Amino acid sequence: MDFDIADPALAGAGARRIAWAGRRMPVLESLRERFRAERPLEGRTVAACLHVTAETANLMLALRDGGAKVLLCASNPLSTQDDVAAALVEDGIPVFAVRGEDPDRYYRHIHAVLDAEPDVTMDDGADLATILHTERTELNPVGSTEETTTGVIRLRAMANDGTLRLPVVAVNDSATKHLFDNRYGTGQSAIDGILRATNVLLAGSTVVVVGYGDCGRGVADRSSGFGAKVVVVEVDPIRALEAAMDGHQVLTADDAAATGDVFVTVTGNKHVLRGRHFERMKDGAILSNAGHFDIELDLEALAAMAVARRPVRENLEAFDLADGRSLFVAAEGRLVNLGAAEGHPADVMDMSFANQAMAAEWLIVNGSGLKPAIYTLPEHLDAEVATIKLATMGCGLEQLTEEQKRYLASWNEGT
Repeated sequence: MDFDIADPALAGAGARRIAWAGRRMPVLESLRERFRAERPLEGRTVAACLHVTAETANLMLALRDGGAKVLLCASNPLSTQDDVAAALVEDGIPVFAVRGEDPDRYYRHIHAVLDAEPDVTMDDGADLATILHTERTELNPVGSTEETTTGVIRLRAMANDGTLRLPVVAVNDSATKHLFDNRYGTGQSAIDGILRATNVLLAGSTVVVVGYGDCGRGVADRSSGFGAKVVVVEVDPIRALEAAMDGHQVLTADDAAATGDVFVTVTGNKHVLRGRHFERMKDGAILSNAGHFDIELDLEALAAMAVARRPVRENLEAFDLADGRSLFVAAEGRLVNLGAAEGHPADVMDMSFANQAMAAEWLIVNGSGLKPAIYTLPEHLDAEVATIKLATMGCGLEQLTEEQKRYLASWNEGT
């Protein structure tokens, strides 16, 4: 078996980590049991470019148990858990991922999983899809899935340009993904990463959240819970108004730059904090990114302003400026929740990855009849995931009476 990992000897530790995460993923486990019995992916190949974590490992094992040949590479050079990669290889799943890998190795790994000529690809950030449309156009998968907001944005741009050549399931658009993974997962794990990298006290600090989508709301909520004052930067008037009515101060990036102690970008866009903002920041300001790619912070501009750069702690680097100020960047500007912590809790990835597994099955069944476009999983599958999750949490779900169903279906029944 061809693979490229850091150290096969780490497999034992990785297996324990995978097992622990699996205990917190009952929805995916229930799907895995069905996959074992029905083998809906028999004879198919799935190539995944995802964060190589214990939660992802449980998804890979579920796909394998469904009959698929599975290959995995990393979607972020800093998110790979090397022990998890080793455990998957020992379990017979080829993995191409090494924490801290350079760009050349990163893209070699993407090509390595595509060399298997997959029937379905899985993306977190659309890197596989991009390579399929540029360098590997000889490959024709049945379809692809996309995990994250940034990837969906890129893929919708491809569709709008008329260049998208395969059907893509936007897993991120499923309610049981973006309403929970993005808000509760990112909200908790981004704060976890910032605290691990810095050990600062958030209570009494000013946290500037740039972007108030589902991820930004989560970061803002959790920051408030720690006692921080939250400032939101937004370009969308509806989201900005929502942030204001949620109790947060809403400022421009220029004004927020002068007030913030901790900055968290969650936009999926480029250079939302840049030179003009760095010039206004306090000595000691901490910069982090929980969006996706490391371009949300203009680190080239910051490096050009700096007279020195130095490591301060693990996953924290100081940029010393000519005027005596120092700004601190967590996790190299990459995803702070994965670069400095362990990513989303397994409990919330349970739903996201159940959606991923169902999306792979849905594409195998329906993909040959689909036009190149962005698709969302049918609502009944979303509801199925939510119902299973509620049951595992000990929650009860009320049922409509027949009278109530008739009333909701009628138009002429009075009050």
